[in-house]
Amino acid sequence: QVQLVESGGGLVQAGGPLRLPCAASGSMLGINTMGWYRQAPGKQRELVAIVSSSGSTRYADSVKGRFTISRHNYDTVYLQMNSLEPEDTAVYYCYALKYRTFELWGQGTLVTVSS
Repeated sequence: QVQLVESGGGLVQAGGPLRLPCAASGSMLGINTMGWYRQAPGKQRELVAIVSSSGSTRYADSVKGRFTISRHNYDTVYLQMNSLEPEDTAVYYCYALKYRTFELWGQGTLVTVSS
């Protein structure tokens, strides 16, 4: 059983940076893709950024050039968020895909960007 634990959320002013770490524990066998999704109030959960075990990345258009995802030792993923905007306010969820089938989620961490 894999558990994903996020941290690093909080309140930040618009234009500021924030870094979100996610640590995975348990068997990483079969885990290929890890990443981040977010859900703003009244909206559906959406992809922010994902990274595969080979290092390939994918970003939402809204965060390209501002956010960077990185992965370390196959069990830790970071989301570096720069130039934050009030529209980035959301609960951010760590994500992992096991055996290309099973979706795993963290408990979420709230990011609030004030204008």
